[in-house]
Amino acid sequence: MDERAFEIWGLPQSPEITFEDLSSRIHPADRDRVRAAFSATRAQVGRYEIDFRILLNDLVRWVSARGQGSDLGKVKDTMFGIFLDVTGRKQAEEGHELLAGEMSHRVKNLLTITTSLTTMTSRSTSTTTDMARELIQRLTALGRAHDLVRPLPGHEGKAALIGDLITVLLAPYDDNGAFDRRIRVSVPRMSVGEGTATTMALIIHELATNSLKYGALSVPAGTLDVSGSDGEQDLTIIWTERGGPPVKTPNGGSGFGSSMVRRAVAGQLAGTISYDWSEAGAIITLVISKARLVA
Repeated sequence: MDERAFEIWGLPQSPEITFEDLSSRIHPADRDRVRAAFSATRAQVGRYEIDFRILLNDLVRWVSARGQGSDLGKVKDTMFGIFLDVTGRKQAEEGHELLAGEMSHRVKNLLTITTSLTTMTSRSTSTTTDMARELIQRLTALGRAHDLVRPLPGHEGKAALIGDLITVLLAPYDDNGAFDRRIRVSVPRMSVGEGTATTMALIIHELATNSLKYGALSVPAGTLDVSGSDGEQDLTIIWTERGGPPVKTPNGGSGFGSSMVRRAVAGQLAGTISYDWSEAGAIITLVISKARLVA
């Protein structure tokens, strides 16, 4: 081997090298495959190429071995081949595979969510116009939540601050802008993960839509205050409406939107949601498991 080959393998230069010398550096998961491939080159006609990993202490390096099989190119009992360090290419390929897998996972999740939202919206509306409007609003809320989520340091998933998430989701419901006194958001500075962001987007949208139809956001003077407190294991968010029409306790069973919220809080957030239909305005208390919040 020449000087560069010894550098690739991390071995001291020597006038003689054996397959066992090299084998000691080959990744255990690749060793048998490489040994079989090297043995097969004697019977293989034409070119051969094999990629495998070698271990240099804690460093993993990808090597591509290329040459001619079946004694092609043999000169005075010497076979010629090359070793290439292809670590960069392999890392890029792995990155592309991860990206493709993540995109596939996201697309499947979005299709599932979209199907569920379409079914739920079709049952809770009476006209195609209403269905289209509510479905677009729900999907837009999901889009805003996903836009806000950012990668965490060290490739540990993605997260956003829950205060920022709620503010962005409520911005369309504030006639005078998200930072006006009509809607106030004051919650602890905590991260929310990508999966939880999707669930929170649906919940906040349903609560805001109901407020826009029947509660404080249905009148110009109405206000909405979203506050929170950080407990040992749970995050508590309190949704307080004031200045709207007189509140009456809903009669009959829950609608599809309310049922979806209860299922999402209990299932995805491992929490609870309770309603106080005080005459001055609805007070809704949402308790979320902090362990689920960053999921």
